[in-house]
Amino acid sequence: MRVSIVHPRDLGESDISRWRALQEADAAFDNPFLSPEFTVTVGTLQEQVRVAVLHDGQEIVGFFPFERHAMGIGKPVAAGLTDAQGLVCAKNITFDPQWLIKSCGLGVFEFDHLVAGQQLLPARHTRHPSPIIDLRDGYASYIETIKLNSGKTYRSTAYKTRKLQRDAGPVHHDYGTTEPAALQTLLGWKTDQYRRTGRTDRFSRPWIVELVERLLSTDGKHFGGVLDMLYVDGRPVAGHFGLRTATTLAGWFPAYDVAFAKYSPGLIHHLAMAEKAAQAGIEVIDMGRGEKEYKEKLKNGEYEVAEGRVARPSPGAGVHWMLRVPVRKARGTVLANPLLRTTADRALKTFGRLRTSMQSS
Repeated sequence: MRVSIVHPRDLGESDISRWRALQEADAAFDNPFLSPEFTVTVGTLQEQVRVAVLHDGQEIVGFFPFERHAMGIGKPVAAGLTDAQGLVCAKNITFDPQWLIKSCGLGVFEFDHLVAGQQLLPARHTRHPSPIIDLRDGYASYIETIKLNSGKTYRSTAYKTRKLQRDAGPVHHDYGTTEPAALQTLLGWKTDQYRRTGRTDRFSRPWIVELVERLLSTDGKHFGGVLDMLYVDGRPVAGHFGLRTATTLAGWFPAYDVAFAKYSPGLIHHLAMAEKAAQAGIEVIDMGRGEKEYKEKLKNGEYEVAEGRVARPSPGAGVHWMLRVPVRKARGTVLANPLLRTTADRALKTFGRLRTSMQSS
């Protein structure tokens, strides 16, 4: 087996077709973040993106997208944004993970959403649930499951939907809109949410905004961006931008107008989105790893992703360990403890309020 390293722009049509065929041959790879179109689009904006193409004789048997940073530190494509990472490959191949990262010119490869069944997985790693809305038996079946498992949430959401209509006007749901103004509204809500909760505003980086805009204009058979908006009397109140394959919608950027917070517009929107997505052929909505209350209320299943690193003896791997591993372990400890997680969340929100106050003064 041998490896060739290319920039995504240098992949030919036959390479893209082979990548897609390998992806569609294994359900574990059915996520748009693992699609060739995602890597190619990010590659137009980020020069450090590369793809390792694995060859077994004359046959291409795998594609490994990654970013190569200083000192041989490797990361997933669009690291920090993606909820599915890894190597898309044929089922019958075997290789040494250290051999692969060495072939990529890396001393270490760090991941936090590695999908199941990866040979890249080192002996030491942590596993985390990734909640999903499973629509393979249809939307009606999903709702029956939610009524059974989260009956209080379903009844409350139904009541708040009716109250929202009584108070503000008729509810309208627009699935798959391509309106730039709707996208800007959603990104504005998301920026406010990041600031309000003390998080880093991803959309302060122009390349991420451009990435989302480019993906919104992508609508192919196998891959596309999906903007979904909920309106009340013509006014946008909640929305979501995500990516899809033919059958999986990946949750990415949900947000809502806080002026309507008492109606739980996010839950109203997600249930409406699930219904429209099922009608469009989506079988799974992958909400992504993360301890969020709405995910627990809406899920009827879950996948599993892994966090860790593959490393080989090198200066870059040593530097990476000192800078990243202790921080990751501390973060993992906080997230695994409900009390610590709640305390940290409150601290971030307090920081967010102070930051907003200083910016407005």
